[in-house]
Amino acid sequence: MKQLRGKVAVVTGAASGIGLALCERFAAEGMALAMTDVEESALAREVARLGSSGAEVLGVRCDVRDPASLEALRDASLHRFGAVHVICNNAGVAPAGPMLDMRPDDWRWLVDVNLLGVAYGVGCFAPLLVEQGEGHIVNTASEAGLVTSAMLGAYSASKHAVVGLSESLYRELEDTPVGVSVLCPNLVRTRIFESERNRSDGLDATPKQHATLAPLRELIHGGIAPAAVADHVVDAIRERRFWILTHSVTLDSALARFEDLKAGRNPSDPYAGRRLPEG
Repeated sequence: MKQLRGKVAVVTGAASGIGLALCERFAAEGMALAMTDVEESALAREVARLGSSGAEVLGVRCDVRDPASLEALRDASLHRFGAVHVICNNAGVAPAGPMLDMRPDDWRWLVDVNLLGVAYGVGCFAPLLVEQGEGHIVNTASEAGLVTSAMLGAYSASKHAVVGLSESLYRELEDTPVGVSVLCPNLVRTRIFESERNRSDGLDATPKQHATLAPLRELIHGGIAPAAVADHVVDAIRERRFWILTHSVTLDSALARFEDLKAGRNPSDPYAGRRLPEG
């Protein structure tokens, strides 16, 4: 997968944020795109924009919580392009707030999108890549898949699961021509903390959840640009590299857990004495 020109990428959560940046970078590399999202108007707009710039683009509305929807995406991609080479299981949501304030429907929405959406995407596309003898899978987790913090416990649980799933998948496919990467970014300038806009059950955040989300929405403006994340992803695909860390603070913060384990300490603040994330 060092040569991306002429290949085909499928990206979920493609209408905004990291997903859109991935599509823009893949198009710049000369790849054809199958873009999918649940936000239909935004998807149609971005498909038209990238298509008008010369990219070969297919837009398909897909809800990653539904395996049949992902199968339809796969089939449409194969019908249009004849192959799929890169699958980015990127769609995600980020409710926040105390875990004691999380309702069953909050957990269901979070796990269905963040974890099962990735699992279904892997189950749908990985056999195809293995059979054709070429490809790469990128699963979007988060630094929250390596590091925990208060008020993001549910989100962190889902992203830890994505890291575990991805690492196991890497080991299962290590002897095949299919590469696996897990993307673990810190703050990126996206609308991830506004993801309830796409919530189909109509539930609003609770007052405590709103109180947690408000400062996060301000903080994320200081994150890195999604285009910088896309650069990291393309490098990792070419290098067949598993870990994609976008911020220098991530490694030390993740290792804090193992330092605590080695010392027999209870969990400490992983960011204590460390630099704030890059903007």
